[in-house]
Amino acid sequence: MGEKAKITCDVAVIGAGLAGLTAGVRAAQAGRKAVLFEKSPDSVHLNNSRMTSGVFHLALGDILGDEGQLEQRIIDVTGGAAHRGLARALARDSKRMVRWLQALGVRFIRGSPEPWHNFVLAPPAIAQLGRHWQGRGGDVMLRTLEAELKKRGGEIKRGHEARHLCRESGRCAGFEGASLDGRPFEVIARATVIADGGFQANRELLHAHLTPAPDKVVQRNAGNGTGDGLRMAKEFGAAVTDLRGFYGHVLSRDALANDTLWPYPWADELARSCLVVGADGKRFADEGLGGVYLANRIAALPDPASATVVFDQAGWEGPGTERFLPPNPNMIKAGGTVLKAATLADLARTAGIAEEGLASQVETYNRALKSGGLEQLNPTRTTSKFRPVSVERPPFYAIPVCAGITYTMGGIAIDECSRVTGEGGQPIAGLYAAGSTVGGLEGGEKAGYLGGLCVTGVTALRAAEHIIGALDD
Repeated sequence: MGEKAKITCDVAVIGAGLAGLTAGVRAAQAGRKAVLFEKSPDSVHLNNSRMTSGVFHLALGDILGDEGQLEQRIIDVTGGAAHRGLARALARDSKRMVRWLQALGVRFIRGSPEPWHNFVLAPPAIAQLGRHWQGRGGDVMLRTLEAELKKRGGEIKRGHEARHLCRESGRCAGFEGASLDGRPFEVIARATVIADGGFQANRELLHAHLTPAPDKVVQRNAGNGTGDGLRMAKEFGAAVTDLRGFYGHVLSRDALANDTLWPYPWADELARSCLVVGADGKRFADEGLGGVYLANRIAALPDPASATVVFDQAGWEGPGTERFLPPNPNMIKAGGTVLKAATLADLARTAGIAEEGLASQVETYNRALKSGGLEQLNPTRTTSKFRPVSVERPPFYAIPVCAGITYTMGGIAIDECSRVTGEGGQPIAGLYAAGSTVGGLEGGEKAGYLGGLCVTGVTALRAAEHIIGALDD
């Protein structure tokens, strides 16, 4: 295998997506030697940041809003699960992070009149079926950051996989790894940042924490988030947050075999407005909490490929046409199954749903909706976020669905400075983490979604800035 190569730098970053590049560029701006280690050998490697739709928001709120209100929004959306210090940091620094990107030449547009669309990467993602990321906002953003990194003396070593963190005098002193051809290397760094993404593509971890059947959950992502950094951090003594919860959407079940059906269209608007049932015809989750929550509940079913969204003609013509690339008509155009029948009984038989169970559930739901008693249903039905729609106007429809996972919400525990913390809550000297490899912000019992781009950018920016201060001391 030959002699182990030694690489020395001020800041070593594992991963070269938005988190890694942000940390590297910010450190390089302060004159620090930053080296990024990316296991993919591709010069333009695919990752979630490159595929992003590019909306910088906070819990579907405007990042320019009042910081105190944004902080409380984060706490509320996550049901109090978010780390208070991290919530405050995210509320305060999201706009600063976007301004920092703009100063580097990253361009934004206003995506729609909605306040949470005030900062959308340009050129905007194309509203077409399939994946069209080349030359779009996320791709251009990463190319811009990489050019800035190189201009300031930093570099990216591609085809270099980090495997184990190194300890010296009680602190993280770098890591060991191997290149694609098997040659070992050792990185000696004054600070190390783990920024390699979540564990959404690691079937073993998915099975342990998110779903009994990972093969029945669509990988709605770049496919490279395997949790390597999470594993290394745990081995080093880092604490880990609750690993339940992921950001994703409700997709056509056919997306398990048909790639045209992801990332869009999704069935979230229909699911949150109408009914989602199992094979027994019964509801199993609160649809009113939205698509991300429903995707989590579908993935957790004993059979994650057993859920169906049920609605009527009014639902198909209403929620079924909302948002860009809605299921009506794009689900059908992309080859997804949309069943239609004159009666609920016929629909149940065609969809493989228990006929009596579905009829009883629809009747109970419609009655509760008309009487204002949805919150008394079991499971309860929240109405504060989305308007529920009755299921009573034929013809009736059913879309067999599954969950699509984009990134995981739990991960390495960090403090508000993005320092990795140990089991006792104390920071581990020399070790930082940023992006979707970290936990402590999104998640909770209701899978509270805050917005991956802001979480990623802020945690990376804060990691670099703490490192800059620490190395100056």
